Amino acid sequence: QVQLVESGGGSVQSAGSLRLSCVSSKPIRGSRMGWFRQAPGKEREGVATIIEPSGKTIYAESVQGRSTISKDNANNSWYLQMNDLKPEDTAMYYCAVTWDGSAHPPLSPLRYAYWGQGTQVTVS
Repeated sequence: QVQLVESGGGSVQSAGSLRLSCVSSKPIRGSRMGWFRQAPGKEREGVATIIEPSGKTIYAESVQGRSTISKDNANNSWYLQMNDLKPEDTAMYYCAVTWDGSAHPPLSPLRYAYWGQGTQVTVS
C-alpha cells in the first residue's frame, strides 16, 4: 500500500502564495503525479499533473500561469507552487499518484490509484 503525506496548506490573503508538498512511501520513478482540489459542494477537479521521467506537465486552465508543479525523485516528492492566489482557489487540496496506464485524461481523478489525506487552502 502506498502512502502519501501532504503538507503546506494554510490561510493566505488574495495574491499570496503557498507551496504544497507531497511525499510518497514508494519511489516515484515511472509514475504520474497530480494535484487535485475539492471545494465544498463541488466535484474534485484536477489542478496539475507531472509525469516521470519526462517531467512533462499539464495544468488546468484555472491555474495556468499561476501554478507550477515539480518533482524531486531523490525525495520521492512532488510540489505545487501556487502564486497570485484567489478566493476561488479555496479548497481541500489532494495529491495523487499512479504507476498504471489509463484511458482517463491526465487530470481526471479516475486515473489515479493512491491519494493523500488532503490539506486545506483558504484564500481570503
